[in-house]
Amino acid sequence: MERTDFNEFFQEQVKEEEHAGRVVRHTRGLYTLASGNGDVRAEVAGRFHHTALHDSDYPAVGDWVIFEAYENGSRGIIQRVLERKTVLSRKKAGTGHDEQVIAANVDTVFIVTSLTLEFNVRRIERYVQQVYESGASPVVVCTKKDLCSDPDGKTREVEQVAPGVPVYAVDSLNGVGIEQIRQSFRPGETVSLIGSSGVGKSTLTNALMGEAVQHTQSVRSEDGRGRHTTTHRELFEIPGGVYLIDTPGMRELQLWGEDADLDQTFSDVDALGNSCKFRNCRHESEPGCAVRAAIDSGELSEGRLKSYNKLKRELKRLELKDKYGTHRTNRMLHGSNKR
Repeated sequence: MERTDFNEFFQEQVKEEEHAGRVVRHTRGLYTLASGNGDVRAEVAGRFHHTALHDSDYPAVGDWVIFEAYENGSRGIIQRVLERKTVLSRKKAGTGHDEQVIAANVDTVFIVTSLTLEFNVRRIERYVQQVYESGASPVVVCTKKDLCSDPDGKTREVEQVAPGVPVYAVDSLNGVGIEQIRQSFRPGETVSLIGSSGVGKSTLTNALMGEAVQHTQSVRSEDGRGRHTTTHRELFEIPGGVYLIDTPGMRELQLWGEDADLDQTFSDVDALGNSCKFRNCRHESEPGCAVRAAIDSGELSEGRLKSYNKLKRELKRLELKDKYGTHRTNRMLHGSNKR
C-alpha cells in the first residue's frame, strides 16, 4: 500500500492476507475504494444490514475498510470498517436522535465561509465546536476576498470567535492565498471541507488540486452568493500526498457530541470564567463575575456569551436525549404539559 494516508494506526488493524481500501466516494449504497491496485467498486456485505446498529456504523468517505475482491479486482464486498481515528459528525436533521457521519479519519477541517452576505460568526462558532468534537483540528478559510470591501476586518472578526484557529482569506478563482494554504499541508494529511451551500468549497477544491475536479457555477450577481453544486462527498488526492474531502453544502449544522469541548471552542470565555469570584458563576448578575466585567469593558461581546450559553444548552439536551430519550428529556427541560 503506497498511499501515505495508510499509516501505522490503520496498518496495525489489518491481517497480512486481507485487502484494505479507503472509501473515496459513496453514492446510493455504492462505494468507490482506493486500493493498492486501483479503484474498486464495492458494496457492503449482507451481514452489515443485520449487525449495524446505527447508520454511523456503515462506511463513510474517508473510512478504511477490509474488502473481498472479485472480477479481477475491479469489484469488492466490504466486510468491515477499520477503527476510525477521527469522526466528523452532525445530528441528523429532524426530531430523532441519530448521528450522521460527514467524513472519517480527517486530520484537519477547513471551515469554509465567504466574505460576502453569507458571512456569520455565530455559524463559524458552531462549526469550530463540531470540529473539536471530531478530534480533528479546525482551520477557517474565508473565500471571495475579491468581493469584500474589508477582508482584513472580517478575518479579525473570525479570529475573535475562533481563538488560536488559523484563518486564511482567499480568492480561489485568481489563486490569491492558495499557495499559503498549500504550504501548511503535511504529507499523508487528510483535509475535509465543510460549510454552507455556495460559499465556494468546490472552487477552493479545484484551486488546491490545480485542476477542475469539481463542477462550479458563477455567483449570483444580485447578492454575490454562490450556487449549490456538490451533491456527494468525495475524496481527492492532492499532488504531494495530501488528501482532500469535499462535501455538499449544509443548510444547518445540528451539533453532535458533548459540552466538554466547549471550553476549547470558547477558550476566551473559559479563561475569563476561571477568574470569577464564584466557581459556579453563571455570568449573569453574580458579584465578581469576570465575564460580565469583560463584556462591560468591551473585551468580550455579549453575542459571544449568548452563543456559548446557547450551544451549551443544545449539547446538554443532546446528552439527555442520548441518556433518557426525546420524550423524557422534553419533560425534564420544560415540564409536563399535563394539568
